[in-house]
Amino acid sequence: MNIMVMAGTSDAVKIIKQLDLLEDTGIIATTTTKYGGELALSAGANEVLVGCLGVDDMMKIIDQKKVNLLLDATHPFASEATKNAINAAQKSKIPYIRFERPTTNIEIYQNMYLVNDFEEASKTACELIEGIDNGNVLHLAGVSTITPIINKIPPQSLVVRVLPAVYSIKKCLEMGIPSENIVAMQGIFSKEFNRSMMEEYKINVIITKESGESGGTRSKVEAASQLKIPVVMVKRPEIPSLENAITFSDIDELMGELKKLKQEPS
Repeated sequence: MNIMVMAGTSDAVKIIKQLDLLEDTGIIATTTTKYGGELALSAGANEVLVGCLGVDDMMKIIDQKKVNLLLDATHPFASEATKNAINAAQKSKIPYIRFERPTTNIEIYQNMYLVNDFEEASKTACELIEGIDNGNVLHLAGVSTITPIINKIPPQSLVVRVLPAVYSIKKCLEMGIPSENIVAMQGIFSKEFNRSMMEEYKINVIITKESGESGGTRSKVEAASQLKIPVVMVKRPEIPSLENAITFSDIDELMGELKKLKQEPS
C-alpha cells in the first residue's frame, strides 16, 4: 500500500514514524519546505517531494507513484492545500483521510479577542495599543502572516518570533522590522518562557492563531493571561469540503483505520 502523506507539521512526523512500522507500506511525503522534507525523511518516509503542489501536481504524483491513499496532515491554517488534496483524491478516485490537529480547550478570559483573519487581527491589535506610548505587539503566528499586520502596526512596534531560517529572517528585515525585534527560534515553548519573553519586550498585545495543543497555543495564552495582556486569536479557517471527509484527531485512532484499510482486498 502506497500512502501519500502531506506533511510539514510535528503531527505528520509522528504519523510517518507510525506508518514506518507497518509492513508493505510505501510512504511518499510532500512538504513545502526543505526542512520539513528532512524531518519527514528522518521519520521514515521512503521519498520526499518538496514544493507547493496544485491539484494537477498531486494527481500526477498519485498516478506515477501508484498512490493508494492520500493522508492530509497539514497545518490547520493550510486551507488551500487541504482543498487541493480533497479535489485531487476525488479526481484520482482514491481515499482521502484528514488528520486534524486537536483544538485547544482554552478557557475564554476577558482579554481574548477572537477574529476571522489576520487583517482583522491587525485592526484589533491597532485599536488595543491606541493611546499606549511605545505600544508593542508580539506576533506569534509565523512569517507568512506578518504582511497584513504591518499594514496597521508600525514595524518598530512589532516583535516577531519566527523560525531560525534565512528566508524568515530576510523577509522580516525586508518588511522593515528591526533586527532587535526578530526572535528566531524553533519549538513549542513553555508558559514560563513565553512569559519571560513578553516581559522582556514589554509586550502590550499578542497576536497568534489557534494552532492547537501541539502548536503551543495554550502556553502562549496562559502566559499572556498571567500578565493580563490582551490576546488577539485568529480562528481556524472553515473548509466546507471537509464536512464529508474521514477525519481523525487522534493518531492511534487514525492508525487503527489505516490498518483496517490495509487488510481490505484491493
